[in-house]
Amino acid sequence: MANKPDYYKTLGVSKNATADEIKKAFRKLARKNHPDAGGDEEKFKELNEAYEVLSDDKKRQLYDQYGTANENEIPYSWGGGAGGATTVNFDDYGSWQDILNQVLRGEGVMGTEWDFGGAQGGGYGGQGGFSGFGGMGGYGAPRPMKGQDSTVDLQVTFDEALNGTTKRVTVRIPGKEEADTFDVKVPAGAIDGGRLRFKGKGLPGANGGEPGDLLIVTRIAPHPTFARKGADVLTTAEVDIATAALGGKVTVPTPDGAKVRVRIPAGTQNGAVLSVKGKGAPKLKGKGTGNGDLKIELSIPIPKNLNAAQKKALEDFQAASGDGAADGGTAEKEKAAKHAKAES
Repeated sequence: MANKPDYYKTLGVSKNATADEIKKAFRKLARKNHPDAGGDEEKFKELNEAYEVLSDDKKRQLYDQYGTANENEIPYSWGGGAGGATTVNFDDYGSWQDILNQVLRGEGVMGTEWDFGGAQGGGYGGQGGFSGFGGMGGYGAPRPMKGQDSTVDLQVTFDEALNGTTKRVTVRIPGKEEADTFDVKVPAGAIDGGRLRFKGKGLPGANGGEPGDLLIVTRIAPHPTFARKGADVLTTAEVDIATAALGGKVTVPTPDGAKVRVRIPAGTQNGAVLSVKGKGAPKLKGKGTGNGDLKIELSIPIPKNLNAAQKKALEDFQAASGDGAADGGTAEKEKAAKHAKAES
């Protein structure tokens, strides 16, 4: 198995990093290296590959254990008697149906003799090996068995999934002499984990059985600005305290490359979500017509460095609110004293 990149090193996180830490690290590096921002395209692809694995619990577990998240590259273990377990690469021996047929014929796999015939080697029908199937023991011809379905991931960018694309795919199926090459049409609005089925393109059948199907699973690369939830597109926007309190407008980019100006209601709270109808991804068949919505989660950061005017404005606001917390109520007491003196 070829050496695999260190995905943790790629994202600059530790192996014990939480999902949130991995997400933050990816977004930071993705913004810096995104080709649209003049970044390194190869580096951006490496970041996407690392995030795709480490953000998925199952893939991350496989990667941590085997150094790869590709299930086709993970060896199986067979019991090896006194010598311990023996690692078997199924690609070297054909499909599981091929191996089963070898067992049924009494043939060995990896130089191992299979004997189901008892202590004296007298199997069914009185011959050595296992002779109870396939006409070897008088039980008729073996039953045709349909081949298993084969699953292959197809990587697409966020924009390709949003707008649709056609990808030329070459797939090598174990048990087939030649690889299959064909065009895969990814529909506009394709979702992560969506499946495209190709009849008869899977693993070969056994004993004359029909082949299985090939399932192409779309995997959408992460985007530094947008995320998907079905046909809805999710993003975030920062709003200053004054706009959140008094109301106003904020300009937000849309997935189609345009921008939209969104009204912020007075008194908007941190984490509030606003919707812009029809600015999401196209809806797939069976999910309705038109597009989903653009969902904007608002973030209201607290300013760290205030100039004198800003600080004075906030102190006046605090005083007007009746808190007096900033100076222990001194300002309110002074105002009350001046008012009482004016009346006397």
